[in-house]
Amino acid sequence: MNENNITSDLPKEEDKKSNLIPTVILLSFLFGLAGSVIGAKFLPSLYGTSGSLIGGGVKTVQVDEQSGVVDVVKKASPAVVSIIISKDLNKVPGYSTSPFDFGPFSLDPFFQNRNQSSSQPNIQQVGGGSGFIISDNGLIVTNKHVVDDTSANYTVVTNDGKTYSAQVLSRDPVNDIALVKIEGKNLQTLTLGDSSGLEIGQKVIAIGNSLGQYQNTVTTGVVSGIGRTITASGSSFGTEQLEGVIQTDAAINPGNSGGPLLDIGGSVIGINTAIDSQGQLVGFAIPVNDIKKDVESFQKFSKIIKPFLGIRYVLINDTIKQENNLTVDYGALIVSGGKASAPAVVPDSAADKAGLKEGDIILELNGQKIDKNHSLAGILKNFSPGDVVVMKIFSRGSEKNISVTLGETK
Repeated sequence: MNENNITSDLPKEEDKKSNLIPTVILLSFLFGLAGSVIGAKFLPSLYGTSGSLIGGGVKTVQVDEQSGVVDVVKKASPAVVSIIISKDLNKVPGYSTSPFDFGPFSLDPFFQNRNQSSSQPNIQQVGGGSGFIISDNGLIVTNKHVVDDTSANYTVVTNDGKTYSAQVLSRDPVNDIALVKIEGKNLQTLTLGDSSGLEIGQKVIAIGNSLGQYQNTVTTGVVSGIGRTITASGSSFGTEQLEGVIQTDAAINPGNSGGPLLDIGGSVIGINTAIDSQGQLVGFAIPVNDIKKDVESFQKFSKIIKPFLGIRYVLINDTIKQENNLTVDYGALIVSGGKASAPAVVPDSAADKAGLKEGDIILELNGQKIDKNHSLAGILKNFSPGDVVVMKIFSRGSEKNISVTLGETK
């Protein structure tokens, strides 16, 4: 065997060194890549998403729903106002500051109605509510029940502490909306949005004078329900049925009445109106589209006017159908209130002039079927006094169409 022809499978020393260099370069690249991935994944949790690395000068800002709410509140708050209700208590029958005045049972006639004969006024705050500015010259929207006392004085306090004497321009005759005016220039305003496209679960923000003493209190929640019908009550205006209102779980307290319900974009989608005292976080707001109709009415007629049909009715359901032996399961059944002061059809009203009678059923109005989802009152809100509408009615065993010229609610 020739020893010079023998070759080894082991590399020479020089070959080892030359092959090691690419290996080191490859490993360095792989470790660097792994370090980048690990750093991107775990370092933010160590330093925080909005902090900056020490000496690095790098800052990461995270924009989320919370910052959106903060932005809306900052922009909206200057346009949300508190409405202070004041009265001269000397002119309130039965009121007295005397500790010996027991009203009609007073032991000394001298103390009876002592304050009523006083020449010095005793102006005191008796209530409070909220409102929001919709024009830069001082037009304000609030609830009717906030400013329903025609003998009271109203003062508006803006978020910066300025006070203005307020004048009630008009009260909606059928809905809990009123327009108030203060004298101002270049005031911050809110934008009236659109309530027709609301969705259950969308984020909302409520701002108002909570409990009449915590000015511009902010609460958040979601739209909990749409198209609710409620009967709202108050000490001074009795009861009022409100249809098509928004339900929300944003906390609404006494004093919030008249404040705005805003979407996450900062537009008004409703006016906070009522709460259900039997539950928690069950509040209601009148849709902003009702407000826009009232504003348009005021701009056109210098007052808020609403169409008036002039009937008492109940919406037909299965129970009403069975109790009255009806042949239809929908519509508005015209009924009386059982006394002369509550007739089924108001004399000389639009309904009376059109020939409607007690026992008639209004099935449709301008082609819209009347049922639990589309009440007669809700449909009428879309019209104005003087409009002519076509009603399909069921009267004395047969259906027919009639034309009705709507009147005006007084």
